[in-house]
Amino acid sequence: MDELTCLEICAGAGGQALGLEQAGFQHTAAVEIDPDACATLRQNRPGWKIVEQDVHHFDGRPYRGVSLLAGGVPCPPFSIAGKQLGADDERDLFPQALRLIEECQPAAVMLENVPGLSTRRFDAYRDQVLARLASLGYHPDWQVLNACDFGVPQLRPRFILVALRPEAVRHFRWPVPDGQPPTVGTALRDLMAADGWPGAAAWAERANGIGPTLVGGSRKHGGPDLGPTRAREAWLRLSVDGKGLADAPPGPSHPVDHLPRLTLPMAAGIQGFPADWRFSGRKTAGYRQIGNAFPPPVARAVGGSIRMALAVAAAERAAAELTAAGLAGPERWLRAV
Repeated sequence: MDELTCLEICAGAGGQALGLEQAGFQHTAAVEIDPDACATLRQNRPGWKIVEQDVHHFDGRPYRGVSLLAGGVPCPPFSIAGKQLGADDERDLFPQALRLIEECQPAAVMLENVPGLSTRRFDAYRDQVLARLASLGYHPDWQVLNACDFGVPQLRPRFILVALRPEAVRHFRWPVPDGQPPTVGTALRDLMAADGWPGAAAWAERANGIGPTLVGGSRKHGGPDLGPTRAREAWLRLSVDGKGLADAPPGPSHPVDHLPRLTLPMAAGIQGFPADWRFSGRKTAGYRQIGNAFPPPVARAVGGSIRMALAVAAAERAAAELTAAGLAGPERWLRAV
């Protein structure tokens, strides 16, 4: 199989991109309009082509034949936290994603959104998207996957749409949960102890569950806190002050029973980012990128399933070509070599 390539739209700070890279896809371009997120992508992957542009104006035709078109299209049109305007919301980018799919004709498609898109309210809208993909020659399917089923210490369900060509779709299997995720305390204990806080070990024992969904907000709404009241209450049950973010972990002068706040690296750890992934911009901008990200472990799991389906389909095509050329048997294979 040739090298697997990926064109990603609405790439954000690289959560999906990183997971797909780990699954074996090489990015030909990542399209993102937010300057802070673009700076993050350039900082962490200087070799990638980062296109800082509104996806409405992006031309997919130069990328025709890419292996995968992926993207985390904006969620406000379908989020229960918003007005759920769907197709009437100007931030709905599914039409642009469908346009780009038609222009670049990828072998596979992977689009991610909030689970609100899976509800009955949007049955008609979802059916339109699926019908359009079918008209373009794809077999689409979707699932709601929860990040906590893939090693992420966070309750974060996401709507995942995957579409493949007929020869590959029969080999596609949705990834299965890979076991119990670590608790927040287990995931963050070392970060909490990094500046010498004597209460880190005891705190990790108290933080013995998985966290609620991080909410990054937008440029107009949201700030550096851990979400609405219900989310902050859930964090409090894990011995975390969710009213804001800290600049640094607790130090040696903090009492053992101190109620800590998360730092940006801790929030990134809750999303499944590796420790060496750096975020550009000020605290609020950094947290917005983290809170809106698609957890890399989930993207890696789905990307791995897509890669397997494409690989088997490619092997079948190669075998069929050899058979047609009269080179299907072992001896004929040797002659071909």
